[in-house]
Amino acid sequence: MKSIVLAEKPSVARELARVLGCTQKHKSYLEGTQYIVTWALGHLVELKMPEHYDTRYKTWNLEDLPIIPEKMGLKVIKQTSHQFKAIEGLAKRNDVNEFIIATDAGREGELVARWILEKIHWRKPIKRLWISSQTDQAIREGFKNLKPGKQYEALYESAVCRAEADWLIGLNVTRALTTKYKDPLSAGRVQTPTLSMIFEREKEIQKFVPKDYWTITANVGPLSADWEHNGEKRIFTIEKAEKVKSNLSGRKAVLQTINRKTKEEQQPLPYDLTELQRDANKRFGFSAKKTSNVLQGLYEQHKLVTYPRTDSRYLTKDMEATMADRLQGMISGYKDEVRPVLKGNVLAKRVFNNEKVTDHHAIIPTEEQLHLGDLSTDERKLYDLIARRFLTMFYPAFKSETLHAVFEVNGETISARETLVLDAGFKKVAGKEPEENSKKLNLGTLTKNQSFSLSEPELHKKLTEPPLRFSEADLLTKMERFGLGTPATRADLIERLVETEAVERQNGRFFPTAKGKQLIDLVNDELASPELTAKWEKELEQIARGKGDPKVFSENIRKQTAQLVSEVKKSEKSYRAPNLTGSKCPECSSLLKERKTKEGRILVCSSMECSFRKHKDPKLSQRRCPQCKKRMEIHNGKAGAYFQCRRCNVVEKAEEKKKGVTKREERKLKEKYSPEESSFGNSLGDLLKAALEDKK
Repeated sequence: MKSIVLAEKPSVARELARVLGCTQKHKSYLEGTQYIVTWALGHLVELKMPEHYDTRYKTWNLEDLPIIPEKMGLKVIKQTSHQFKAIEGLAKRNDVNEFIIATDAGREGELVARWILEKIHWRKPIKRLWISSQTDQAIREGFKNLKPGKQYEALYESAVCRAEADWLIGLNVTRALTTKYKDPLSAGRVQTPTLSMIFEREKEIQKFVPKDYWTITANVGPLSADWEHNGEKRIFTIEKAEKVKSNLSGRKAVLQTINRKTKEEQQPLPYDLTELQRDANKRFGFSAKKTSNVLQGLYEQHKLVTYPRTDSRYLTKDMEATMADRLQGMISGYKDEVRPVLKGNVLAKRVFNNEKVTDHHAIIPTEEQLHLGDLSTDERKLYDLIARRFLTMFYPAFKSETLHAVFEVNGETISARETLVLDAGFKKVAGKEPEENSKKLNLGTLTKNQSFSLSEPELHKKLTEPPLRFSEADLLTKMERFGLGTPATRADLIERLVETEAVERQNGRFFPTAKGKQLIDLVNDELASPELTAKWEKELEQIARGKGDPKVFSENIRKQTAQLVSEVKKSEKSYRAPNLTGSKCPECSSLLKERKTKEGRILVCSSMECSFRKHKDPKLSQRRCPQCKKRMEIHNGKAGAYFQCRRCNVVEKAEEKKKGVTKREERKLKEKYSPEESSFGNSLGDLLKAALEDKK
């Protein structure tokens, strides 16, 4: 008897099949003596849409809302139904008695597999492959230690609750807003509170009124010192600033106190996905989505890092024995950093904590041999972040000493600070080694009541600054703090806000659009509140751990959905599409709206019933202008397609594709009617003539 192994993607299936010895290749699966390895293509099964419950829901009407099915149904996704049918066929084979779920080891991966199993009515045993890396060794170990499927049923229930909640709230509120205000307005359980945070920051910025302030600096002997009072260095009136400056001028500075503080900074914990996305954004300007995509390649294709979509920054205790192999695997790219610690013991023992590891441990390198030449530039950058964070575990703590000297000058206080690095420790390998203090002023040699001459104090005028708009790193931090989404979903949620034109990404920071500002005003305050979504996410986590009740959660979501839709229906708030133009639709005379897309700006009809759309910016073709050699625009006129260069005013008609003999057909003709066998020459015309004569 054989086991069906279901991977999430064809690429992963091929790797599993290779390790398991499945060499018989078929269109939809790979087979061996013990296993049949097949794959999903992401989701093959999804929740039914409203029109599958009742055809009247194909048309969006406010009166039909809320749509709350008594029992949520599943349907096969049409575009990938061929692969579903293949899996269904394999499941009916008489020589199959077991199903091994080998999709991504997380909530979404569990959902991908379980919905397929539910739709094919699988009743035989289920086992689960739960691994954190895609190396051959990890795969072999995983198949030796397959888990019973029942162990992950709570995770599946949590995934179903999450999917149904997003469907009920997102679909109903989006339909309600869109139909009431006659403009595509997208709302959701997580995206709306995320938009709300961006909007709240914008309000803080708009309310902000800059103020002038002054700081005062002076030299005390060889030291640079700042005026301060109770820790505050800013002075908010010019009168006071001038008075302080006058008090300091021409005076002696007397040392009152000198404090020496030694600081020890522990090695940082390895990365979870959110922390890695934050650092990649700060260091390289990567979006969260880009980091996720590059990381998936390092995990799946190159097998150099462990499972990406984790929310843990700890490792299990049994992993301590694997550290030497992991270091050995990366030595080709990090000889100077790895060699000193290969014989030593792991210093950061606190990272090994079974109780703090959730479904997956932190992201660290695997034992796979590193070949930097195989990686793209972005992959190298991201791998380097992960590798260096991992290496810090094997280096001692960073130690520094800060000396703080406080001087009294004619009733005023000035102070000087100096920080000396005692031991660079883990910062030697962290990517940015701390700079040694170039001026070793040695404040420690100073003594109390020692007197120094003071240089002429300098006034520096400055302006208070508003808080910055959120960068991707800032937004991820806020989302994590409020429990908005999961490490696996946050990147897509951010992209969704950009795609629906609720926010704009400018120079790496998020600006709410006019549409986004109106949308926040239209939705229920509770839905826009991060606290409500955080509460839901906590409940979903409890369900995943077998400590929550999925039925209670679903009932509450249904009640919340009905309430949210009711509020939209009763609302008297108004909305105006911010991208309306003065131009009218040529088909229905409604005003046209201008939208930005990846293909450029387009004009679309504002009427929900009209499908008119056209490009505002003409598309550029691959054809070059014969005069200036620039790419020509392509247009569709009454006589068909044509090319135009506006610079040179050159217009060329697009020729129809010439029908002729393909290269393959030409080769076959040459084979059949070669010069040796015919009195004709070997030109294509001669060969065609021979073919025609042959037909006669």
